[in-house]
Amino acid sequence: MAKKYLENMEGFALGKENLKLMVIGFVIIVVGFLLMTGGKSSGPSVFNADIFSFRRITLAPMVVLFGFLFEIYAIIKKPKAEK
Repeated sequence: MAKKYLENMEGFALGKENLKLMVIGFVIIVVGFLLMTGGKSSGPSVFNADIFSFRRITLAPMVVLFGFLFEIYAIIKKPKAEK
């Protein structure tokens, strides 16, 4: 069904390539948010220092930011003219 939808895209502002790039950007954003998960403490009075790990504080926000920038690129990119 998705192939049929992508084949008949006359009149749309975005081309096939743009939609594929947007899906890739969305996956990157989801991966970034998944990197932020975890670090739960075992109880309300127990402190778990894992919430301040490099992965959650630095890497995951950078991945999410890259995903959003990739989405902007995917929207702005002009589709190639088909012959």
